[in-house]
Amino acid sequence: MTVSFQLNGRRVGLEAEPNRTLLDLLRADLGLTSVKKGCEQGECGACTVLLDGLPVNSCLVLAPQVEGRAVATVEGLVDDPVMGALRGAFMEDGAIQCGFCTPGMLLSAYALLRRNPRPTAEEVKTAIEGNLCRCTGYVKIIEAVLDAAERITPE
Repeated sequence: MTVSFQLNGRRVGLEAEPNRTLLDLLRADLGLTSVKKGCEQGECGACTVLLDGLPVNSCLVLAPQVEGRAVATVEGLVDDPVMGALRGAFMEDGAIQCGFCTPGMLLSAYALLRRNPRPTAEEVKTAIEGNLCRCTGYVKIIEAVLDAAERITPE
């Protein structure tokens, strides 16, 4: 089947088996390496992308489910000021260790800051609870998201 959707603001169409995951479409077929293959069961968040602006585990989304929808990855948000504030805060606050979880963490935090530019620490914890990190213990990640929130001007 042919699947057509917006990817990082650009219309794409490609052939895919109906049981192929969005994770495999993005990583294997389209070469977007920020989308990590982790548990493949929706438990780790390494494959997080934004689907119509909301964070989802791309390993649980099948190709037909993205027909006509909008998908965003960190590659598509390079010039976005909210993502820029997040990237800067993650680097400056030491919220990155091995980096495997970082794209998913960034996208989950980005979705939070887009809908709530001044979250509490509890709201940050809730927003990233679907993303596992084995390196940082989450404290620096939460601090980085809160720091990024201080850097952005609400729209």
